[in-house]
Amino acid sequence: MTALRAIHVGCRQLGLDEDMRRGLYVRVTGKASAKDMSEAEQRKVVEELRRQGFKQASKGSRKALEGKFAKKLQALWIGAWNLGLVRNRDDAALLAFVKRQTGLDHTRFLHHAQDARAAIEALKAWMARGAGVDWTVERARPDWTQLAGYRIAQAQSRLLHPHLGDNAYLQRIAFQRLLGEIDGQYLAPRTEEANWIPVMNELGERVRAMKGG
Repeated sequence: MTALRAIHVGCRQLGLDEDMRRGLYVRVTGKASAKDMSEAEQRKVVEELRRQGFKQASKGSRKALEGKFAKKLQALWIGAWNLGLVRNRDDAALLAFVKRQTGLDHTRFLHHAQDARAAIEALKAWMARGAGVDWTVERARPDWTQLAGYRIAQAQSRLLHPHLGDNAYLQRIAFQRLLGEIDGQYLAPRTEEANWIPVMNELGERVRAMKGG
């Protein structure tokens, strides 16, 4: 498989949409299109995708999940993995979870919002209960603070700083320091969901290491 083909397969496997892909490409190579990259740059992107969980397999490997709600469920599932809740990030484990919540065998059978709501809300409730993710809508705050990635990253930071307890000010400072360690940026530039993917993945490695997972 060529590096360019591996990039496309990896992005599908990880459930990255076009904006998420472009954000990853720019972060790794400074270029927004895989076709504009040199072969060496494409290989760097493949390595980053592998770091995030992409697994190249044989020709008989499982296809990417299908269905209008598949990407949202995959993103939440990977978020739960990065919180140390999910032990198996594979799609098969997600499909088993979806069946337990909905009775349906695959995400492609989730045709309407009400069909997917049981799985989505159960997953979010698990993340709130098990890792302290706060899903409360606060309309007075900026829109980007309502993003799932921001909320998950905040919960990851609290997991990594349990000694700070419920002190909101100290937890906020600790969160900002973590963001600075990752790429030198703070909160304001991360106004898109894709901006939070590398943050969640980096903090996820630390959370799993802390939990011994």
